[in-house]
Amino acid sequence: MNELTHGRVFAIAGPAMLANLTTPLLGVVATGVIGQLGEAHLLGGVAMASVVFDCLFWLFAFLRMSTAALTAQALGARVALEVRATLARGLLIAIVSSVVLLILQKPLSTLAFDLMGGSRETTEAARLYFSVRLWSAPFLLGNFVLLGWLIGQARTGLALAIQIAINLINIVATVTLVIELNQGVTGAAYAAILAEGCGLILGLWVARRILGPHALRLSRAVVLDRAKLSRMMAINRDIMIRTAAVTGAFLFFTAQGARSGDVVLAANAVLNNFAVIGSFFLDGLATAAEQLSGYSVGARDRRNFQRATKLVLGWSAIAAAAVTLILLVGGGPLIDLMTTSADVRIAAREYMWLAALAPVCGVMAYAFDGIYIGATWARDMRNLMLLSLALYFAAWALLLPLGNTGLWLSLLIFLLARGGFQALRYPKLFEASFARPLTPATLPQ
Repeated sequence: MNELTHGRVFAIAGPAMLANLTTPLLGVVATGVIGQLGEAHLLGGVAMASVVFDCLFWLFAFLRMSTAALTAQALGARVALEVRATLARGLLIAIVSSVVLLILQKPLSTLAFDLMGGSRETTEAARLYFSVRLWSAPFLLGNFVLLGWLIGQARTGLALAIQIAINLINIVATVTLVIELNQGVTGAAYAAILAEGCGLILGLWVARRILGPHALRLSRAVVLDRAKLSRMMAINRDIMIRTAAVTGAFLFFTAQGARSGDVVLAANAVLNNFAVIGSFFLDGLATAAEQLSGYSVGARDRRNFQRATKLVLGWSAIAAAAVTLILLVGGGPLIDLMTTSADVRIAAREYMWLAALAPVCGVMAYAFDGIYIGATWARDMRNLMLLSLALYFAAWALLLPLGNTGLWLSLLIFLLARGGFQALRYPKLFEASFARPLTPATLPQ
C-alpha cells in the first residue's frame, strides 16, 4: 500500500460517521410511531425495551470489530482464502451467539425488566416487545459480521448503504404494521426483525458479488481451523469484556445521576446527548483506524501503521476540539431546544462546561481503541480498560462530596485514563508486533 493520505482516512471514516448517525434509528422510529397510539404504557414499554436491546446487542459489537480487524489483516497479508474464511467464522459465531440469546430469553427478560422497576402495564408491554424482537438476533448479529467484513476491506460506503436500507425498511414496516394494520407493540418488533433480515440478505448478496458465486463454499477444515477459530474467539472475549466495562461505566453514571434527583438526572440526559454527538465523529475515525492499522499489520508495514496512528489522532483531536468549542459557545441555546423545563435548563447550564470537555478528554480513548482493535491488541485493551474503570470508581468515591460535579469529573478522568494508558502501552506493543515476521496464525492477540 502506498503512503497513507488524509483523503484515504476520510474515504473510510466519512461513511462510517454517517453509518454511526443511523445506528439509534431503530429504537427512535419504534418509539416515535408507538407514541402516535396515545398509550403511555406502550410508549414506556418500547422505550424500556429499546434501552435493554441497545445494551444487550452492543455487547455483541465484538463481532463487527474482530471481523473488521482480522479481515483487514488478511487483506494486508494478501491471503484471499483467509478473507473469505474470516467472514464464514464470524457468521458461525453469530449463529451460536444468537442461539444462546434465544435460549436465555426468559431469564434475560426477567433480570432486565425487574431491575428497571417500571409499572405493571409498562413492564408487560416491554416484555412483549422484547420477546418478539429478540428473534431479530440472528439477523442483527449476522449484520454485525458483514458490516465488519466490509469495513475490514475499506468498503465503508457499502456498509453505509446496507445500514440505510435497514433503516428505511424499518421505518416503512413500522408505520405499516403499527399504524395501518394496528399491530401495536408486536408490529414494531416484527418491523425490526424484517428490517434486519432484509439487511442480512442484502449483505450476503453484496458479499457474493464481491467474492463470486463460491463466496462461502469453504471446507470445514478451513472454517474450523482450531488455531484461527480459537484466536478469533479469544479476541471476541476480550473485546466483549472491554465493551461490558464501558457500558457499565455509563450505566453507573446514569444511576448515580438518578440518585441526585429527577432534575439532575434529566440535565445529565440532555448533556449526554451532546457528548454522543461528538462520539459519532470520533467513532468514525476509530473505524478508519481499525482498517488502516489492521491492513498495515497484515502487510508488515511499520511506516503506514505509524502514519495511520498520527493521522487518526490528529483528525480526532481537530474534530473533538471543534465539538467542544461548539458546545462551550452554543451550549445554552442547544439546551433550550432539548427541554422546556426551567429547572433542568438551569442545572444543565451548570454542568455544560464539563460535558463540553468530554470529546477532548476522550480523543485518545476513541482513536487508540480503533488502533488496538485493528492490530488485535485485544487482551491489552481489555486490561487497560479494567484498570481505567477501577480508577473511575476510585475518583468517584474521592469526589463524592462534590455531588454531580464530582460525578462528571470522574467520568472525564475515566476517558483520560483510557486514552492515556493505551498511549503509554502503545510503543511496546508496536515494537512487539513488528519485531519479527508473523503469519496469519501468529498475529498478536
